[in-house]
Amino acid sequence: MSITRLGKRRQVVIPKAICEATGLREGDFVEVTSRNGRIVIQSPKSVDLEDTLTPEEEEMVRRGEEQLRRGEYVTLEELEHDLERSARKRSRKSA
Repeated sequence: MSITRLGKRRQVVIPKAICEATGLREGDFVEVTSRNGRIVIQSPKSVDLEDTLTPEEEEMVRRGEEQLRRGEYVTLEELEHDLERSARKRSRKSA
């Protein structure tokens, strides 16, 4: 048994000996569940790569979440209005 500390962002470090014994490596996915008041971390049965984000996509999501927290966003209605206006400008230029 090993004891580890829960980090700032709810991160847990899995001890090296356990990673080596289970074959876990940096970047691997793990499944985290709760059973009978215990936290269980295990290798997932299968992970669809379509459900994962690239590092670039993770960064875009992080920046988007920060913008939302700062109140920097537009509504869908505002976006649609801006897109329609932009499309009208383009069609006038090409006519």
